[in-house]
Amino acid sequence: MIKQKPSAKTTLIAFLYLSPMLIIIGTFYLYPIVMSFAMSFYTKYNFYTNKVSEVGLSNFVTIWTDPDFIEALKNTIIFVVGVVPLSVIIALVIAILLNKINFAAGFFKTVYFLPFVTSTVAISLIWQWIYNSQYGLLDAFLGIFGIKPIDWLNDPHWAMTALIIMTIWQGLGFNIILFLAGLSNIDKRYEQVAQIDGANTWQRFRYITIPLLSPMTFLVSVTSIISGFKVFDQIFVLFGGNPGPGKSTLTLVFYLYEKFYTEWKYGIAAAAGVVLFTLTLIITVIQVWYSKRHVHYV
Repeated sequence: MIKQKPSAKTTLIAFLYLSPMLIIIGTFYLYPIVMSFAMSFYTKYNFYTNKVSEVGLSNFVTIWTDPDFIEALKNTIIFVVGVVPLSVIIALVIAILLNKINFAAGFFKTVYFLPFVTSTVAISLIWQWIYNSQYGLLDAFLGIFGIKPIDWLNDPHWAMTALIIMTIWQGLGFNIILFLAGLSNIDKRYEQVAQIDGANTWQRFRYITIPLLSPMTFLVSVTSIISGFKVFDQIFVLFGGNPGPGKSTLTLVFYLYEKFYTEWKYGIAAAAGVVLFTLTLIITVIQVWYSKRHVHYV
C-alpha cells in the first residue's frame, strides 16, 4: 500500500471525485432540511411568491396546543413500540432457524425478502383484502377458533393493531437478511468450545450468540425505529387516504402531510417536521450512547 501525505492537489482531486454525490446530497437532503427548519419559523408566508412577512415561534405553540398533533405523537410512539421489539425478536428467531437448515434455505430467504422489495401500495391493497370483515382471510382463519369477525379497518380499537401487523410482515425479510449476515460472521469455534465445556443450547445462545450479534441487533433496532417514525404510505393506502377510523392511526408524518398538502399551513407542517426530526435524532443519539456500553464488537 502506497502511503502519501495529503496535499492541496490530492485533496482537490478527491473533492472532484466526490462532487457529484456531494451536489446530490446538498440539493436533495441538506438544502430541504435547512429550508424546512427556516420555514418552521414563518408565521406569515406566501408560498407562491416566497415572501415572508413575519417570523416567530407561534407555529410550535400551535402544534403543541393542537389535539391532533398530540394524538399523532401518541400514535407514532405506540406504533414504534409495537413494531420494533416484535420485528427484532421475530426476525432473530427466523434467522436462527434459517441458519440451522440447509434444505431449501435459499427458497425461504427469498420468500421472506419478497415483501420488502414489493411496492408498499401493492402490499397495502392485498392487506385490505386480508382484513376485510366479510370475506377476508384473517377473519376466516380466526373463525376456525371460534373468534367472531373483526372489522380491522373500520374499528378504532383494531386499526393500529392491523397497521402494526402489516408493517412487521413487510419489513421482516430485510431484518432477517441482516441477522443472517451477522450470524454468518460469528466464529463457530466459540460455540464448539462452549459445547465442550458443557454449555447447553440456551446457554450458548444467551452468552455467545446474543452478545456477538449485538452490533447487528443495534443496526436493526436503529433502522426499524427510524422507519417507524416515518410511517405514512401504509396508512394512506390501507385506510384509503385517511388516518384511520377516528384518527386512530394518525401519525406525525400523516399530520405533516395534512397540514402541508390539505390545509396549506406550510409553517405548521415544517414545525411538525422539525419536532419529528428532533425526536428521531434524540432517540438515535441515545441508542448510540447505549451501544457504546453494551454492544460487543469483535
